[in-house]
Amino acid sequence: MNQVDIISHQLMIVVGILMCIFGLIGNILNICVFTIWSHSRKTTNKHQNNIRISNGPLYLLSSSIANLIMIAYSLPTRILFDGYQYQVTQNTVFILCKFRYYVLHTFDLISLTCLCMATFDRYLISSREVRLRQMSTTRRRTKLIILCIICLIGFHSIPIGVYYNVLDTGQCFVSSNIYLYYYRYIFQIFLHGIIPIFFFSLFAFLTFKQLKLIKNRENLHQNVNIDKQLSRMLLLMSITIVLSSIPYSIENIYYLIITNSSEQQTSFIFLFHIISSLLFYTNPVCSFYVYYISTPNFRLQVKKIILCKKNLNRLMNNQVNAITNLRLPLDLVKT
Repeated sequence: MNQVDIISHQLMIVVGILMCIFGLIGNILNICVFTIWSHSRKTTNKHQNNIRISNGPLYLLSSSIANLIMIAYSLPTRILFDGYQYQVTQNTVFILCKFRYYVLHTFDLISLTCLCMATFDRYLISSREVRLRQMSTTRRRTKLIILCIICLIGFHSIPIGVYYNVLDTGQCFVSSNIYLYYYRYIFQIFLHGIIPIFFFSLFAFLTFKQLKLIKNRENLHQNVNIDKQLSRMLLLMSITIVLSSIPYSIENIYYLIITNSSEQQTSFIFLFHIISSLLFYTNPVCSFYVYYISTPNFRLQVKKIILCKKNLNRLMNNQVNAITNLRLPLDLVKT
């Protein structure tokens, strides 16, 4: 084993374990925050039935649960494969090949889809057009949409569990050549890469335009501050999605066009594989830290959870309601 291979294995072990620890902590806190904000939205709905309210917290809660499952199961097994060079056997093929890749691709797609839906919902809520704002669904319909997303993606991923098998060398592979092309082109390149990047970037840009128009028309300091927080969150989330998706897509295009992934990898190709694998988990691991950095209201809520404060002061109530509502400034709660 040469020096580059040693560096690659150590990089996966050290960085992977750190990402696993911080990702688990971050997504658990994400789930706590978005659960509270979802209930805050429900409480607000009882008093303001005629106002459209964002369903973003529900989508982000679903995305955080999916991220937690990915980090708890898929990331440790990736560390096991590439860091400790563990070889899969026929006895472990189901848990480490079939079920692992099913969980990985299913919950990654659920997470990305829910993020895209949250961005789309925010765009609708921030629109100046009544027709677009009315397209934002109710809380009950949002839950049905999330359930449909989970079911559709779950059924769509079933062939992964069927066709994934193990080579004599102890590596997982797709046994069907026909499904392999679909798996690499559609699953890995388009669904995990190009489509989420395009969708998220497009509606983030459209939302920024809406928020800019709103800021120019209304001089409401608190609302403008909330708009800036949302803009920073969308921008940073877009960057993390691009970082996590592009190298992974490039690696799969390389395997598909230039060489066969079952062939012996060179040391530098293996190093790129390690880097792209780690970057693939950037989005689920870093989502909490993106929200924390970009959104002061999120930081306040996290601080409350950590310190176990039970009594909300008036300022905190207004901030939570404002950030979960995310509607036009004329409709926002004034403090």
